[in-house]
Amino acid sequence: MATRVETPNLESSSYQRQNGSTQSSIMGMDPTRVAQGLGWFSIGLGLAEIFAPRAVSRMVGANNHSSLVRFYGVREVLAGVGILTQPNPAPWLWGRVAGDVLDLSTLGRTLNGPDNNRGLAALGIASVGVVTALDYLCAKELSEQHAQHGNTALHAEANMMINRSPEECYRVWRNFENLPRFMQYLQSVRITGERESHWIGSVPGGATIEWDAEMTEDRPNERIGWRSLPGSQVTNSGTVDFEKAPGNRGTIVRVQMDYNAPAASVASMLAKMIGKEPEQLVNKDLRRFKQYIETGSVITTDGQPAGRRSGATWLDSLAQ
Repeated sequence: MATRVETPNLESSSYQRQNGSTQSSIMGMDPTRVAQGLGWFSIGLGLAEIFAPRAVSRMVGANNHSSLVRFYGVREVLAGVGILTQPNPAPWLWGRVAGDVLDLSTLGRTLNGPDNNRGLAALGIASVGVVTALDYLCAKELSEQHAQHGNTALHAEANMMINRSPEECYRVWRNFENLPRFMQYLQSVRITGERESHWIGSVPGGATIEWDAEMTEDRPNERIGWRSLPGSQVTNSGTVDFEKAPGNRGTIVRVQMDYNAPAASVASMLAKMIGKEPEQLVNKDLRRFKQYIETGSVITTDGQPAGRRSGATWLDSLAQ
């Protein structure tokens, strides 16, 4: 089973022409080209810091900081790879900005060292200051382009064998107010019309995010389809199918879901970094659905030492 991620390439001039946008510039330069240059610069600097940390330390007047410089080198390489490989490099450029501030802080402390290091430290601060300004301008313009060109769509699929009939699985799922019992990111679902409902989900810090949705399909014991209504903070749509398993062994419940929200590509990237792809989250909800419908309760480790402290999911990434 695979998770398909469709990401419009913001670096593509054809994409920009199709969306009727004009290209931003940094001092007359294409920000996407500037980003590529910064990406290669970041990788080059990072490799130098990793393999020759003492030489780099002496160049900026920060002697005896080899271990710290090597750590900064790893950060630079990761940022450079992210800038060059991700469809939207802006988040990685913002990461460089944060790293630049850290570098400036380290060099600032070096100014309090021996007199013969202060000149080098001052030169280093000036150089990093120029790069910081370039990183900031590039990240800002690419972030604005990303916001103007629209959102990034993500797609996830998952299925699971449930030891219950299609009729029973459909009946439980069709009562949308049941969904928060096994979908951890949901706080509540309230029916507002014949085909409409109001959803409230959890986001970090105890806050909530709300949206309205409507059913697009309702085939009893076979399929339920939905989509969010215009103006929703989280645009999403999907289907859940209930297929009778061979040999009367229950039901294959198959979920397909698409969602689209600002910075969704960032959400996907972070999800991969912490090992939580959208598909994994859908699988987890299906396991909880299986527990709920087969046993009447959901086993959870929330609040236990080995469990999660909260029910945070991909919605948390979208809200960052």
